Amino acid sequence: MSAQIEEATAESAARISRGGAPPPRRGRTAGGLPYLLILPAALVTVALLGWTLVKNGLLSFQDLNKRQLIRRVTEWTGFDNYSDQLGSSDFWKVAVRSVVFTAANVVLIMLLGCLIGLLLARLGTKLRLLLSLGLVLAWAMPVVAATTVFQWLFAQRFGVVNYVLDNLGWHSMADYNWTSSQLSTFFVVTVLIVWQSIPFVAINLYAATTTIPKELYEAASLDGAGSWKQFTSVTFPFLKPFFLATTFLEVIWVFKSFTQIFAINEGGPDRLTETLPVYAFVEGMGNQHFGAGAAISILTIVILLALTAYYLRLVLKQEGDEL
Repeated sequence: MSAQIEEATAESAARISRGGAPPPRRGRTAGGLPYLLILPAALVTVALLGWTLVKNGLLSFQDLNKRQLIRRVTEWTGFDNYSDQLGSSDFWKVAVRSVVFTAANVVLIMLLGCLIGLLLARLGTKLRLLLSLGLVLAWAMPVVAATTVFQWLFAQRFGVVNYVLDNLGWHSMADYNWTSSQLSTFFVVTVLIVWQSIPFVAINLYAATTTIPKELYEAASLDGAGSWKQFTSVTFPFLKPFFLATTFLEVIWVFKSFTQIFAINEGGPDRLTETLPVYAFVEGMGNQHFGAGAAISILTIVILLALTAYYLRLVLKQEGDEL
């Protein structure tokens, strides 16, 4: 052991004599500093989200309705709420509907958002500033306010959309009720959610394009690459991490959308536009089956985690193949 220590000491002395610095020493305080810095944020997150999730999980194992509330009793039912939902065809219909609704919205958001982001990169300064201002204003509008505006736009009697379609020759649309069917209600909700989400994708994509070295485009032009070839060979590979991260965030945001769907038609008509968050609220608060509503919300979290885990697995596998 002493020989090893002497050898290490001699090596350090030789390094210093050659002008090199001795190897840095990290104390215990320096090693634990990152954990101390994130400790306040972690404690706040646990206090605000963790305890609520625990209480909701406990509620999902109870039979809680009006009778239990009035009598102030707690009736534990084990996994009955979960088994009832997993064995219900209504739950699985809503789950499939939620996945399809999320996929359609995310595809539209990413496609239109990326096109507008690339347009921002090619516009002049004044037009870029004007378009960016419009995107920021749309993004900053509160969800409830934006939903109210869309209710006015698609109103049956005095809506702007029906008025414009009527003047364009579609007279059957003069008094059309956009919330009378599943497809038309989802159309309104999709337009609303896509409109609210495009600014986030477009502005972030434009910001990401500013980090691409111009020399890459110049080299591609010298090689005879057109606009599409420059996008596929320069822009897209460089911004691929952005596309993957933004798609991941949009999946989460769209899947848990509640305000837009509930405010437009409360999941109607005939509960045909309910997604899992709306379904949990209607079963829990609306029908006052609070234990069942809590179980649905926990299952919603599990499904969302499964979707995001599958997506991340594909991303990591693709990155591994590229390496």
